[in-house]
Amino acid sequence: MAQIDHKSNSRRELVAVIDSSESHRRQVEHALMSFYRVASYGDTGEVMAAMHKFPPCAIVVDKGAGPLDALEFIKSLRRHPLFLDVPVVFISATDDPATRKAAMESGANSFLAKPYRRSMLIRAISQQINKAVERRWEKLPTLQRDALIGTMDIFNSVSDVIESGEPIAYSKVTDACGPLVEAVGTGDFKVILSEVRGHDNFSYAHSLGVATLLLLFGYTIGLKGEELSLLGSGGLLHDVGKMSIPYEVLNKVGALSKDEQDLMKGHVTGTHDYLEKCLDLPRNILLIGSQHHERLDGSGYPKGLKGGELNELARMSSIVDVFCALSDRRPYKTAMAAEQALHVMINDMTGRLDQQLLLLFREMLLDSGR
Repeated sequence: MAQIDHKSNSRRELVAVIDSSESHRRQVEHALMSFYRVASYGDTGEVMAAMHKFPPCAIVVDKGAGPLDALEFIKSLRRHPLFLDVPVVFISATDDPATRKAAMESGANSFLAKPYRRSMLIRAISQQINKAVERRWEKLPTLQRDALIGTMDIFNSVSDVIESGEPIAYSKVTDACGPLVEAVGTGDFKVILSEVRGHDNFSYAHSLGVATLLLLFGYTIGLKGEELSLLGSGGLLHDVGKMSIPYEVLNKVGALSKDEQDLMKGHVTGTHDYLEKCLDLPRNILLIGSQHHERLDGSGYPKGLKGGELNELARMSSIVDVFCALSDRRPYKTAMAAEQALHVMINDMTGRLDQQLLLLFREMLLDSGR
């Protein structure tokens, strides 16, 4: 029988796993448990009715699954409107060209041969889910669609060039953030935050969340025009240094080693070094990137700045970054509800965050219904 984790974070998507080997099903469930809810099935016969009741965002099917041959099962999925576009990862005990070709021709999107690394399975699923999520964005109203697709495109372009050190043009970033600025200004941003949560590029989802709430913060304190473009752009670019951190470290489940912690903290310096090469970027964007982990009491990093050394923009960005980090879905933790995240920030971070700005931020979220 299928086992569905109904207690998991409601933001997580559901993955159906079909495999006659119980031990391999358990391995797959363990590999995915921090990323998705999982429904596991021992054969293809029981899965269709269950998937109608609980539609999955992706399907993992082993070649040995029966009684219906796995390839025929995938073909039957592709004939059904409900499952026509659901990503399918096909797993085989062998990696011979004939099996790979047959799997892809049957309608599978990805192919993995045993043994495979956990990260390979996660990537195979997330890459396909992202495509499905981004296709869904195309059906949104123009403003929200352009905000999501535009920021995704510019974020990916930074990812493509950061290793070479090629700078990103500020005008391209502001153009991409334009619809986001407008959506926040008109109050039409909630669907943007809702839709980006389904994206498996956690760095992008976090950065867009920070950009959106920084913009809302900016509107709340009366910023206008270029100042708002700066906030949106700064939020989107504030973590670009994470693009150089290995996937396995960035999304590690469990405690980081000392070396891994140092590597993670180094993303701030990496962000600063990259943004500094973009000569047309306003200095305040550099400040957002380099100081969003600094704290008023000097306990932050990388420089341990404190008090008056942090300007209002740095204080705002640190509040938004902490809130988004607490309320984001991540592989290594469950997401906090907004109220719980604010409680932690107000009660447990008194000396580290600007409490006056934090109370304004809280009031802003309450007013917006966030």
